[in-house]
Amino acid sequence: MKKVFATLTVIAMFAFCGNAVVMAQDAAPAADETVQVDEQAPAEEVVEAAPEVEESGLVALHKTLKTKFIEGGAGFMAATLLCLVFGLALCIERIIYLSLSKTNTKALLKNVEDALAEGGVEKAMEVCRETRGPVASIFYQGLSRYNEGVDVVEKTVASYGGVQLGLLEKNLSWITLFIAIAPSLGFLGTIIGMIAAFDKIQQVGDISATVVAGGIKVALLTTLLGLIIAIVLQIFYNYILSLVEGLVNEMEDASISLLDIVVEYDKKQKK
Repeated sequence: MKKVFATLTVIAMFAFCGNAVVMAQDAAPAADETVQVDEQAPAEEVVEAAPEVEESGLVALHKTLKTKFIEGGAGFMAATLLCLVFGLALCIERIIYLSLSKTNTKALLKNVEDALAEGGVEKAMEVCRETRGPVASIFYQGLSRYNEGVDVVEKTVASYGGVQLGLLEKNLSWITLFIAIAPSLGFLGTIIGMIAAFDKIQQVGDISATVVAGGIKVALLTTLLGLIIAIVLQIFYNYILSLVEGLVNEMEDASISLLDIVVEYDKKQKK
């Protein structure tokens, strides 16, 4: 059995070598032909091929960023980038949520007023239930307490407005955390890079640019990345705050208008 296996192995090796030789012989003329074509190509075609090399600038940029990432220390650079990833994810989630929370308050107030005049409080609550956004939720909670008096409606609107404000500001504390952590990690990498530079000075026993260049490069790259990430997240954070402030002002103004409508409706019901 072993002899048979050995024989088959030898045959397979010879077959493989034969195929390789045939492939090499077939490939050789092709290579020669390619060389001949390139030699016969006019100079204009060679000149036109040069811009294609220049267009690979994005590839060169990618390689440069990758090199700087490794030179800065993969550990600290990766941790700092995670702050950017998580921070941007939270920012995008907040922007989408706040954008969907916007409501045409003028149209909503008009619909609630018409519903109160036509079908009473239940009809107005149904309008609020079918409308999206924190303003409609506040209206619904306030109208649900109408039977307990206008004063209770006012307190309910104020209380539930605070609840909606908390929902609008959700996860903002995490964004500020990543804004603070990113440069802190960069500065930590700076300290570690400087320590590495001084260790090399101690080992060599001499101060020279080549000895401390590596440690200083690590220090500068980590600090640069941390500051860039903090700046980017800070811009998104301020934009989110502006959206929250706009919604809060809209909620307060709409709540006052709702109370005026409820008071007028209550007066008509008592007559």
